[in-house]
Amino acid sequence: MGIPVRPLIALTMGDAAGIGPEVLIRAVLDPQVRDCCLPLAVAHPEILRRTTTVLGVSLPIIEVETPDQFHKAEDGDYLVCWVPPWKPAGDEILDVPLGQIHEATGRAAYECLVTAAQATLSGLVDAITTAPLNKAALKAAGLDYPGHTEILGEVCGVTNFGMMLYLPQDEVVKSPHGLGVVHTTLHTSIRSVPGLLSTEAIAGKIQLMDGFMRQLGCESPRVAVCALNPHAGEDGLFGDEEARIIQPAVDAAKEAGFNATGPLPADTLLRRAVRGEFDGVVAMYHDQGHIALKLIGFDRAVNITLGLPIVRTSPSHGTGFDIAGKGEASPEGMIAAIRVAAQLASESK
Repeated sequence: MGIPVRPLIALTMGDAAGIGPEVLIRAVLDPQVRDCCLPLAVAHPEILRRTTTVLGVSLPIIEVETPDQFHKAEDGDYLVCWVPPWKPAGDEILDVPLGQIHEATGRAAYECLVTAAQATLSGLVDAITTAPLNKAALKAAGLDYPGHTEILGEVCGVTNFGMMLYLPQDEVVKSPHGLGVVHTTLHTSIRSVPGLLSTEAIAGKIQLMDGFMRQLGCESPRVAVCALNPHAGEDGLFGDEEARIIQPAVDAAKEAGFNATGPLPADTLLRRAVRGEFDGVVAMYHDQGHIALKLIGFDRAVNITLGLPIVRTSPSHGTGFDIAGKGEASPEGMIAAIRVAAQLASESK
């Protein structure tokens, strides 16, 4: 769209029965967000209006039918909402109680995400930041996806993609370009992880991590790879995945010119990375990376999907059904995710 300064960021509402609309509204009221981007909500407008009432804030919702109408309402004390003709899942979502799993809200979250992704692919918007959706609501709607990441991979037509948590450099994270942790397997059971690991998948994640850190200006990213088993398998006593699957991936990455190290025991590796010894980490499964980063920076951790031809970020928290509508949800994660999306979108132009 040729926006000269601030990128246009599509903000999806996530599951309308959760805290997504709340953190979206509160985030766009934050001066940091207004300074770094032009926010465009992809949502049902009445959900947003209802949310402003619940939060007790004044934020008129201005509706547009296409993103290219945005310039007519470019800036001000209101939120521009893109309302495609189908209005996400229709008005049925207005009757879904907060905190409840429902097929209508699952369908609406999916429709908003796909619409935003397609608009970004076509260049109508510059990046996406997604509020959290609910996996059970997706399933109730007949949508067999584990989460955002897999939907985006399908829409964008890519197979080597990954979910990464990222923390910028600060007094805790010592690496000058921040710390990213990408996961080889995503939303799956612990029992299934060993069978899903492959040398090719791990090597692909090393490549994705290297590419992302270079985007941030890191000239030779130091990428460390987690072991699967305790003590990195203890020379085969606790499992052979390290020697059979992970080490060959690290060796292949080194031969390809990547600065890769591992496999290393995860319990000490993440500590070393936080202290600045590494710029990126490849974890074998979801909680191996998530627990460490959320422990040190829950509200600041940003979820970034690697390997897509578009920029997509999100906060690291879930739908928060237990606090939906209570005004307790912190917008800090959404603010951080929008700011990172704006930075990446600006650098990619």
